[in-house]
Amino acid sequence: MTTKPQNKPDLLEQLFQMRDQNRDMVKKGTKVVKGQQLPVEVNRMGLYRWYLHPKLEDRATKAIMLWTQEIPPGSHSGKQKHQGGRVHYVLEGRGYTVVDGVKHDWEKGDVVLLPIKPNGVVFQHFNADPNNRARLVAAEPNWTDALGVDLGATLEQQENAPEYKG
Repeated sequence: MTTKPQNKPDLLEQLFQMRDQNRDMVKKGTKVVKGQQLPVEVNRMGLYRWYLHPKLEDRATKAIMLWTQEIPPGSHSGKQKHQGGRVHYVLEGRGYTVVDGVKHDWEKGDVVLLPIKPNGVVFQHFNADPNNRARLVAAEPNWTDALGVDLGATLEQQENAPEYKG
């Protein structure tokens, strides 16, 4: 029989500590995220505003990832391979998303669903309007904490958005 090291809580006790930390996060965390106060992040996929993300420590939940993505007139997002299970709601604009080589047209009010596939899906969004931006809101469960960043399949950036200079 093994014994635990002195001064270190056992794993069950660590779960209770995690529970208490989570309860504190929910109690003290931000309940309303003001979109206009969020910075625009230029990343490999384009222009994002992060509302919910596992690394945002001040939010009342880490269970969901939620962000908006803006695609400038005539531009496109980066191309990514992802596990799937992501939902995109089109806030404004018109365009299309290529999923595993198949083009899917969308416009304001539509929902773009990335299917969950064992080996992931390759996707990229395109703004078909040369004069107006497109904006999507994207959401997915926080799979990263449950499955790791590769989400049980893979997360690979295959092409960067044109706005990304990093």
